[in-house]
Amino acid sequence: MKFFNQIPAWLRNKYFIATAVFAGILLFFDKNDVFTALSRDKELREWEKSKVHYTREINELQEIRANLTNNPQTIEKYAREKYLMKRDNEDLFIIPENPVKANN
Repeated sequence: MKFFNQIPAWLRNKYFIATAVFAGILLFFDKNDVFTALSRDKELREWEKSKVHYTREINELQEIRANLTNNPQTIEKYAREKYLMKRDNEDLFIIPENPVKANN
């Protein structure tokens, strides 16, 4: 009993105890606790970044597609650059962007 009397009255209040237990359950033991909510927010920010990236990429690809369907010079340029196609009377020389250095 001596120990019980040493506890301040506001800590012995049944409403304070019930609120503290309820807050503890919500903060740590619930399926939607604080840590889960923080990780979900982080994941949501990552998904939003990837959404912006893919939206930008889709717009670029739609622009390329529109150019390819409307412009014959663009079709020829795309075929030459991406698929290394050439005309019958041409020779094709491929020069790598980063040449390999030989060790002597």
